[in-house]
Amino acid sequence: MKNFDLPIYQNPLKTREDINVALEQICQPLESKFSDGYASLHVGNTSAGCPDPVAELEGFSRLLWGIVPLLAGGREYSQWETTLQGVKNGTNPDHEEYWGDINDFDQRIVEMAVYGFALALVPDKIWEPLNEKEKSNLISWLSQINTYKAHDCNWLLFAVVVNMGFKNVGVSYDKEKIENNLDRINDYYISDGWYSDGVDAHCDYYSSFAIHYYCLLYAKLMESDDPERSKLYKERASLFAQDFIYWFSNDGSALPYGRSLTYRFAQSSFWSAMIYAEVGTFSYGQMKAIVLNNLRWWLKQPIFHADGTLSVGYTYPNLVMGENYNSSGSPYWGLKTFLILALKDDHPFWQSEEAPLPSLKKVAVQRPPHLVICRQEETNHVLAFNSGHPSTNDHTHTSAKYEKFVYSNYFGFSVPRAEWGLGQGAFDSTLALSEEDNIYRMKRKVEEYDIGENVIYTKWKPWNDVVIKTWLIVGAPWHIRIHQIDTKRKLDVADGGFALGKTDNGFQEEKLEVIDDEHTISAKNSLGITGVKSIYGNGKPTLIHPNSNTNLINSRTVIPMVEAKVDIGTSYLVSAFFGEPSSGESSDSWNHQPYVEINNKEIKVYSEDKKTVIFEQKM
Repeated sequence: MKNFDLPIYQNPLKTREDINVALEQICQPLESKFSDGYASLHVGNTSAGCPDPVAELEGFSRLLWGIVPLLAGGREYSQWETTLQGVKNGTNPDHEEYWGDINDFDQRIVEMAVYGFALALVPDKIWEPLNEKEKSNLISWLSQINTYKAHDCNWLLFAVVVNMGFKNVGVSYDKEKIENNLDRINDYYISDGWYSDGVDAHCDYYSSFAIHYYCLLYAKLMESDDPERSKLYKERASLFAQDFIYWFSNDGSALPYGRSLTYRFAQSSFWSAMIYAEVGTFSYGQMKAIVLNNLRWWLKQPIFHADGTLSVGYTYPNLVMGENYNSSGSPYWGLKTFLILALKDDHPFWQSEEAPLPSLKKVAVQRPPHLVICRQEETNHVLAFNSGHPSTNDHTHTSAKYEKFVYSNYFGFSVPRAEWGLGQGAFDSTLALSEEDNIYRMKRKVEEYDIGENVIYTKWKPWNDVVIKTWLIVGAPWHIRIHQIDTKRKLDVADGGFALGKTDNGFQEEKLEVIDDEHTISAKNSLGITGVKSIYGNGKPTLIHPNSNTNLINSRTVIPMVEAKVDIGTSYLVSAFFGEPSSGESSDSWNHQPYVEINNKEIKVYSEDKKTVIFEQKM
């Protein structure tokens, strides 16, 4: 039984007052968790990769991403005096709760940014009340960011934000650091408004809630000092917005894709920054609806612990999908979306009525992030078909978070629970391969790729002597996968479909309606339908019931798969996958199966009307 008794679940999130209250409702459960000197926040007992005291500084600091805008907008925060005392004590080297001297690549570099943000937006609250010694302490502690190395990614912007704060309060700042770091960030720019999170790195939510977010802050706050960059950052954000809007559904949900998804409603923080920086690519009403719909969607999910604190997870508490750098306080980075509270009461944003999303194309090619977005407006289903990437990284579950064939705002995606078998691996929307030993691996990176409107091609090598060419014929609710497997070892393979959530009926699971014959299998319940049709190869359709808490959206799922034995040599596996959310109305989409013709060593895939060949490949 999920607990929705917390006051925030009753908040309608429609007006400015509702948003003010929501911030207080998120922060209030933490009041008993501060240290005696108020400089640390012990949210929970799980650890991240950094020392626990650093994680407790993180928890304290991340609240300010919401509190500072509230103050900037002319409102008061009930616990500001104790928060300010925490800042005084944390930056005082003689105090027992001093936040300490930092090192290269230190997590504290990340958390310093919000203090620069505060100095820039509310110097009357965080700077002017300090005496000279306290001011010196704050500047000395923050100035370490100009000396120590940061990771070559979005981290470079933290020093930029800190130095903007220094400049605003009239203390010495490192102009060269700003210039050098912004020049390096420019090296990450690809096209169409997209940045990767580092040179040749992935494009993900760090493009939106990190790089564009801080660049839009810069564009707003440094507009008179650096009009050229300000104009450039707004132009790029405007371009990006025209792609990024496709990631959001009319029901408020957004695509789960990439890392750091426990930041949850930070998904919509880019739109708050667009509004704050007055970039009018879309109307205030449309951007207001994106932000508030996203917040409302999140506050329908059981994301809070019983004590009212945010959990690590996605739609429910889930450490399995978390990052090594996620502490118990990490999820409060989502408060960046509350930047809209910095707008004064008479700002036209607050007066505007929420407006629907603009008319969007059913299929949109987004080459910088390697995605083709498909939208089914009638079911609020957004899918991102993915070529994969030629590079990888050491973050947790990178294969699951960046290399699956398709991501869905409704079915989510799954991460492995352990290494043994298909149940522990939870291999939805991917091809898993094993050397007949029940230990599976999936795509980690690609050797070649090509992205078209209807077809995505990928070449990848799970082992050095196994070469797989995959063609994805994109679509919804059906899509087709064609795998050419050239192997020098015998393999077991399993091609997984969408993970359908399971529901309960009293003490029993809701019964699945299963259609099962020689070539097809599907599972249906009150949440929707998932299924697969084996078209070519020796594949056998089956249903896998993976370990609990592997899927980001549903804690228990069922995954349709095609399992096959692959001998040494060249083999083909062709399957069609189906996924459709429940719409409350009967649907016969399952019966409108795609038409694929295979003969004379040639594969042809036809359009829905079966008149036009949209893909053909010699075997």
